[in-house]
Amino acid sequence: MATETPFPTASAETAQPAGPDVTRSSPIPSAGADGAVADTAARTDDLIGRIAQSAHETIDRLAETAAPHVSRLQGSLSGDALHQRADQVRELRDEWTESLRETVRENPLAAVGIALAVGVLVARLTRE
Repeated sequence: MATETPFPTASAETAQPAGPDVTRSSPIPSAGADGAVADTAARTDDLIGRIAQSAHETIDRLAETAAPHVSRLQGSLSGDALHQRADQVRELRDEWTESLRETVRENPLAAVGIALAVGVLVARLTRE
């Protein structure tokens, strides 16, 4: 008994029962299929081209918008100011490093426990 499919097709396929050990062969593409594939490829190429063009235009607009801000920042950060800020950051880093070392020396067991907890957290986050 042939069952009626809810989506009729134009091909002359016969309805086959769907079972776990029933395999269906794919229909052989007709000569018109080559044209459809070429048409789809052309539309895809056109779409990719339009997307790329839009991306280029957006990047150009962002670059034009950012250029004045970048030049203003470059003018405000002279070499001396930059070196002074870098020295401040190094001093802060050294203070934090020394503070952390003192804390670990005072509480070694807590430091090991925290390191273990951070390791477990990183392992869970990076596990696939």
